[in-house]
Amino acid sequence: MADELSTTFAALADPTRRAILTRLGDGEATVSELAQPFAMSLPAISKHLSVLERAGLISKTPDAQRRRCRLEATPLQDATTWLELYREHWERRLDDLGDYLATMSTPSTQGTTQEKS
Repeated sequence: MADELSTTFAALADPTRRAILTRLGDGEATVSELAQPFAMSLPAISKHLSVLERAGLISKTPDAQRRRCRLEATPLQDATTWLELYREHWERRLDDLGDYLATMSTPSTQGTTQEKS
């Protein structure tokens, strides 16, 4: 799973690829449709799509004369599951820190009484 996660995160590291995945979240699209909002060539978009396909984040299906791309959510779910473990850990740690800081800001009752002479 670690190698698959590395591949997923490497694919997600590029903003163009994340934008492509966001677009595919709305439904299937052809390579030309995916390339439209970007100021780059079709071969450059195809390279991005190849990275996404190798990571299992998209699949391509022939549709008559064009290839349609589809979002494949399983690798994203695997990444989310992995991240969730760390989110829970850090939430607990931050809660503990918050509790500790709250005890520090509460005035201590020890040593507050002064002896009268």
